[in-house]
Amino acid sequence: MPNTQMTPLTVQTTDGVCPLFLHTPVGEGPWPAILLYMDGPGIRPAMHEIAARLAAAGYAVALPDLFYRAGPYGPIDPKVVWSDPALKAEHRVRFMETATPAAAMADTGAILDFLADRPEVAPGPLGVVGYCMGGRLALIAAGTYPDRVAVAASYHGGGLANDSSTSPHLLAPRMRARVYVAGAIEDANFTEEMKDRLERALADAGVDHLIETYPAHHGWVPRDMPAHDAGEAEHHWRTLVPLFDGVLKGG
Repeated sequence: MPNTQMTPLTVQTTDGVCPLFLHTPVGEGPWPAILLYMDGPGIRPAMHEIAARLAAAGYAVALPDLFYRAGPYGPIDPKVVWSDPALKAEHRVRFMETATPAAAMADTGAILDFLADRPEVAPGPLGVVGYCMGGRLALIAAGTYPDRVAVAASYHGGGLANDSSTSPHLLAPRMRARVYVAGAIEDANFTEEMKDRLERALADAGVDHLIETYPAHHGWVPRDMPAHDAGEAEHHWRTLVPLFDGVLKGG
């Protein structure tokens, strides 16, 4: 991405050392911060491309590797792993199950403290965005750190309003952020029933929010996902950047 740069960093957490990639514009900062929660396949070029495009819009974008507890790994090819049920199940156990909501929120606290001391990062609340697995974490972060998260976006997130004790909708009364949720069609991870349940929870809590359903399937944004939809990925950019600009830049 032209006019951006990426700095590899590490953050000490309660469980070890979390790699973090800080994407920023080239030039003088500081810039408002965004914490980008990766999707299930993990850190790979497609996630860096999203971070870099956000940075190009004038943000310091932190992309942490939440799978660090599982040890080092090479880039995952979702079109291979997601098309093989055995490989996908193995990936879920080895990697995704290590990034529990409790673990990810502990990491988030360490990352927020770390970013507060970085010269590239402007003081004040930040934004969070996540995809698939990360979309759920973005909403949980908004409810876990209400004084520090001013805006939260979730794209094709799953498990946003279910019967689990870690369902994000249960945190709605704690949220102070502006919340945007974009769901997919025919998505067992975020059904119409779940959408209605989340809508009621956010509305009852007085959260400034908008929930939409895009005419695309689960996982449509990252370019390497089997369900990638180029047109609806651009739709996502037309909602995401103005959302952050309106809250973090006052524009």
